[in-house]
Amino acid sequence: MKQFDIFKCNKCGSLFETVLMGKECCGPIEGLEVVEAKTTDASTEKHVPYVEEVEDGYVVKVGKDVAHPMLPEHYIEMIEIFVDDFQYRKYLKPGEAPEAYFKVPKGEVKCAREYCNIHGLWKDK
Repeated sequence: MKQFDIFKCNKCGSLFETVLMGKECCGPIEGLEVVEAKTTDASTEKHVPYVEEVEDGYVVKVGKDVAHPMLPEHYIEMIEIFVDDFQYRKYLKPGEAPEAYFKVPKGEVKCAREYCNIHGLWKDK
């Protein structure tokens, strides 16, 4: 377990994130499993987020050539970007564009992640 790991409850499907870590974690938490981020799209549906640098920050989009669906039954729930030592997140709803604008100071982009309600967690690096 490490900082920013995302876990899913096997019973209700809720997601949890590790925020702060002690020196050593007591081990796996019963009923929670780590959600591993996928990095390669193998199908026609696009999930790997990509980052565009803009004048005053970054835009993270899901679906470079074709936008990811944003239907009530299939949509991107959240998009986040890690810049330097900071994490920024935007929550999305069906009907919105599958992208997030982050007006933040420029820095080293560590990675971008997104969570699809059907296909899970994806990251770009």
